[in-house]
Amino acid sequence: MLIFAVTGMGGIGKTALAVEAAHRARAQGWFPGGTLFVDLRGYDDDPVTADQAVLALLDALGVQGQDLPPTAERQYDVYRGLLAKRRERMLLILDNASDPSQYVPLLPGSDHHRVLITSRDRSDALPMRLIDLEALDPAESVALVTRALQETDERDERPGREPDALRELVDLCGHLPLALQIAAGMLRRRRHRDIASLVTEIREAGDPTVVLDKGSPGTDLYGRSLVLRPVLETSYRRLPPKQARLLRLLCLAPGAETGAEAIAALVDLELEPALNLLEELAATHLVTPVRCVDGTAPAMRWRVHDLVRGFGVGVVAGDVGLRKEGEAGRERVLAFYCRWANAADRRLRWLPGTAEPERFGDRKQALAWFDGERAGLVAAVQWAREERFAAAAVRLAEHLGVYLDWRRYFDDWIAVAEAEREAVRRAGNQLGEAKACNHLGNARLELGQVGEAIEAYTQASSLFQVVGDQLHEAMVWNNLGNALFKVHQLEEAINAHTRARDLFQLVGDPLREAIVWNNLGNVLLETGRPEEALEAHIRARDLYQAAGDRHREARAWNNLGNVHLQMGRTEQAIEAYGKELEICRKFEDWYGEARTLHNLALAHKTAGRPTAARIAFLHASEAYTRANAPTEAADTQSAADSLT
Repeated sequence: MLIFAVTGMGGIGKTALAVEAAHRARAQGWFPGGTLFVDLRGYDDDPVTADQAVLALLDALGVQGQDLPPTAERQYDVYRGLLAKRRERMLLILDNASDPSQYVPLLPGSDHHRVLITSRDRSDALPMRLIDLEALDPAESVALVTRALQETDERDERPGREPDALRELVDLCGHLPLALQIAAGMLRRRRHRDIASLVTEIREAGDPTVVLDKGSPGTDLYGRSLVLRPVLETSYRRLPPKQARLLRLLCLAPGAETGAEAIAALVDLELEPALNLLEELAATHLVTPVRCVDGTAPAMRWRVHDLVRGFGVGVVAGDVGLRKEGEAGRERVLAFYCRWANAADRRLRWLPGTAEPERFGDRKQALAWFDGERAGLVAAVQWAREERFAAAAVRLAEHLGVYLDWRRYFDDWIAVAEAEREAVRRAGNQLGEAKACNHLGNARLELGQVGEAIEAYTQASSLFQVVGDQLHEAMVWNNLGNALFKVHQLEEAINAHTRARDLFQLVGDPLREAIVWNNLGNVLLETGRPEEALEAHIRARDLYQAAGDRHREARAWNNLGNVHLQMGRTEQAIEAYGKELEICRKFEDWYGEARTLHNLALAHKTAGRPTAARIAFLHASEAYTRANAPTEAADTQSAADSLT
């Protein structure tokens, strides 16, 4: 390739990379004829034209004064002629180009020399090798700021003394080299203040560019601008109206990454036109496609750099018309999330004989959709704090609990449940508040916060009694029994489960009655009543089978295996675990699969089969890893290692 282009958003370090590469190439003898450099100032108010640039190049080649041809056409002829006569290869750097018209006339007329272009925009005007720059990774960002401080003063111990504050600072800078350079300069001037003080100032400002530009020296040693906001403003002003609207709305989207379908809803377009606009906008490096991990599928998720997002939010906030546009877009994306989260949730809960949900043909499809949209879904629920979006955000929260529990994203579940509870409490909705307290209790219980879970369940139970909802009251009593079991208050747990069972029988809900029988059996086994526990789990299994709930049936088989194992019936336990394992794998229940494999390993170990036990422990560790349970994975790996 004769032409190379370094592209990326403003402040990413294109010029610095090009200049450094040129120095290294010259040092290695790649360009004995030398280097020509022209700053085309493509994003200034008055960009350099090709006609102006060729004069600077001719001057660098020694053509000046009376030797300069009178017309632009002749000037280009002389310029290309001089390059053609040069036997030693040269490198031509055309920096900061915004349009092909700035650099195409300047290309050498021979294939002997090489051209390096830097630009914020990708161009398909000519065949060229593209080198897209992205933001630094967190470790590189930390190293950059640390080096900048310690090269100035080797006694500067702040990076080592405040590692957490430094990591937060580079996150707030979006890992953009220009922002990091400005932040490092501010820290050098604040040599007697800690890094945390700058972090606090940026966080309180909301938009990092406000603080960083205020503290910037304005230019570097070479006279280049060291301010962020003008860089973003010039890129934004150059956008056609449809791309500018897309960028503004995308900056308002929930989550750091957004799926293409959600973006289409946000901008009120069909998917294909929205993708076309996204691809055009990506050429300006203001949005970035997020590829699949294996790189086999096309990009269907898109990311806006944090500093661009902050800038876009500020643009919208400063204009009444744009605020209305943004609120309408947020309502559309929230409606999109509500519709499909409801459908995916119904698929996860679906039982044979009930109505089929739209779109998702099986649980695998529903889980894949949830996995892709999780960050946006959780962030959208936080919009419940705003009255305009509260009702829809609460509906969305109600569709996420099963998925977040299934995938064990308990921190997200707590965030969702707390936002839901605060919104319904403000609205005076006691039934909604009771449901939200129950959801919050479930999430806290899974995280081991048993005291907080019991408090949430107790509040939920009281509210359900006030509104007279016996079905949900029964659900809370069952959950409370689970929490009491965790803290070994066994008789209280039996009483809670018994009350739940009786209420479910009263309202005629055999499926949830089965859930209680299953939990009650666990408590009975712990109290040394295995025969009663066995009867309870058989009752649960039969009710699950009658309802067609195969996934919960798996848990009953696991508990039956536990009872058989404690009663010394090893082979019956192994058979029960095998039935659960088959169901868990069918449902992609990784945690359930891991739990079963762990129990199966214990059964083999009890039966005197250490090799089979070790294999089961190893498979359990792998499944726990897939299930986002690293502690359990490590413990199970240790159990396997102990059998070597």
